[in-house]
Amino acid sequence: MAISGDDILVRTISTPTGRAGGHAWSYDSRSDHHSKVACWGIVFDLMRNSETIRRHVADGKIVFGINHPFRDFRTNKPKKLDLVIRRSALQDWQKSRKPHTLAALAKKHDVALTKAETAELEALPEFKEGLVGSVLVALEAKACMTEHQKAQPRLYDELNSSHRIVHGENDQAIAAGFVMVNIAKRFISSDRNSGRNPRDYEWNEHPQPRFVGITMKTVDQLPRRMRPGEDGYDALGVVVVNCLNDGSRVKIHKAVPAPQAGEVYHYAAFVARLRGFYESRFGHL
Repeated sequence: MAISGDDILVRTISTPTGRAGGHAWSYDSRSDHHSKVACWGIVFDLMRNSETIRRHVADGKIVFGINHPFRDFRTNKPKKLDLVIRRSALQDWQKSRKPHTLAALAKKHDVALTKAETAELEALPEFKEGLVGSVLVALEAKACMTEHQKAQPRLYDELNSSHRIVHGENDQAIAAGFVMVNIAKRFISSDRNSGRNPRDYEWNEHPQPRFVGITMKTVDQLPRRMRPGEDGYDALGVVVVNCLNDGSRVKIHKAVPAPQAGEVYHYAAFVARLRGFYESRFGHL
């Protein structure tokens, strides 16, 4: 499998783009740039590795949506999911506006691709945003970069609500959750340091790897399912990064406690699981 969505993510956010308080940040908690890039890389990896998905894209059978609105069938509460792949609808998207494509989004969000990845992207069929029908895949991407203990209840609640909303609409749909967690021992929070002179930045200190372990336990508490009709996520992926948020390069942390090759939360296993479920459930489209 050609897999590099996790590398694309850290490569992209290594170039600060946030603008909180007039400063650029690799990670800005008030921006969803990191989640959009994470979802972009996951879809790119799926297209690279699934002939079925490529065929469905080329035939115009599926489209994608960004920050797509859902409504929880049980509570009637609205929620937006970061990215969905859905069946094409009959309406003409061109009547409203020109659709984004996966390649156009790479430029819009400054996704950092190698020459080889750019060539692969150009060779893929054009995947378009569009008016959409039944949901097939829904991706929710979250990050836990600092104050890990404080963030756990919200992280769990937001992730746990997402798969329920997706399966409330279509029990056959694939609900996927992705978490980026920071293992850096120090971190500059954009919230806390907004508007400050860089010389006066205040660092958050992290007792690592304990904080990453806490986040991994939270992810492990999320319900997972093996087949439609059950409650939970169909796939969960975790990428551990080392991000100081001081303008230095963000790196993937591959050693324990990061998921290891073959483990269920490892990024490559996550993409493989998504591909397998898509091909088995929707290959007949």
